[in-house]
Amino acid sequence: LTMNDQNNIKVVAIEEEMQSAYLDYAMSVIVARALPDVRDGLKPVHRRIIFAMNEAGNQYSKPFRKSARVVGEVMGKYHPHGDAAIYETMVRLAQWFSMRIPLVEGQGNFGSMDGDMAAAARYTEARLSKISESLVTDIDYDTVNFVPNYDNSLKEPSVLPARFPNLLVNGSNGIAVGMATYIPTHNLGEVIDACCAVLDNPEITLDDLINKYIHGPDFPPGGIILGIDGIKKAFKTGAGAVLVRSQTQIVNNGRHDSILVTEIPYQVNKSRLVERIAELVKDKTIEDISDIRDESNKDGVRLVIELKKGAIGEVVLNQLFKYTQLQVNISYNMLALVKNKPLRLSLREIIDNFLEFRKDVITRRCKYLLNQNKSKAHVLIGFCIA
Repeated sequence: LTMNDQNNIKVVAIEEEMQSAYLDYAMSVIVARALPDVRDGLKPVHRRIIFAMNEAGNQYSKPFRKSARVVGEVMGKYHPHGDAAIYETMVRLAQWFSMRIPLVEGQGNFGSMDGDMAAAARYTEARLSKISESLVTDIDYDTVNFVPNYDNSLKEPSVLPARFPNLLVNGSNGIAVGMATYIPTHNLGEVIDACCAVLDNPEITLDDLINKYIHGPDFPPGGIILGIDGIKKAFKTGAGAVLVRSQTQIVNNGRHDSILVTEIPYQVNKSRLVERIAELVKDKTIEDISDIRDESNKDGVRLVIELKKGAIGEVVLNQLFKYTQLQVNISYNMLALVKNKPLRLSLREIIDNFLEFRKDVITRRCKYLLNQNKSKAHVLIGFCIA
């Protein structure tokens, strides 16, 4: 039973009510929470953080500000959700091992590859990174639509006028209702070159884009991608998988071999990886390892796996690839919002949608500036007459 405006009782079938209510919830999660927009590559919470920081003058050229202040600004004006969720999102935007090009510059403890949490928001400081300026450039020139915020007291942009294809560069992952997205990170230079190639030659084939420009994903921690079939399938269909292997080297110190790991796959927890190797040694699944040390520092990853005398490094390395996350499958599922509809997109479709968006932004900017100059010209003509 539900109550209508006249306080009369209205009988509603529970099946219909559950169906419509859940459908509304599902669409809200899909459109306004979990999936990125193909144009700026951002989910609403990311967009609101960047916009709020820019509006507050928290740019890369200005001093750092307390993260708690940024979180309060975002939560109070644009994103009425938990402060912990907003802060965690901002922290991820600042992590070099999560973002191909971090959109936020952090000062203080912003977590690590070992899964360590960031320090509390009252201790850390943040500001927009330099490249984030490219996401908000020309936003004051009527280049994008603004919509009311949650309490209709302010306006917020429905999309940022991004000057580079952030969706491909920084990737995205999210779980909606009945669908999910996972887009790995790609190299900024390669993606820009591919966009320019499409502008110069709209008839360019996907194979040419792959062979000459975007050769595959480019992960922040590094790693080696095995084979190109998975990449080609993912770029053509929007779904596929690539096999990523750690960067390793077998060294001999005269007595025995050691395996040196200098890069690990994307989003692999380094401390759990070390624990997993130790478990395999303890369970005697791998018997030729005598010691493992994590010598990582601010300059990069360095895991040293000491082998027993007489052990063959290549054999142990293959066992590690088989049983641990030194080698992982990373899946592509390039789902994004196109005109508020979730669509699985190929590489070319993402580039085409971005370029169409940029044309629209530049056209709107030119119209705005033209109107501004016309109004100034009107006044100047009046002065001339006077």
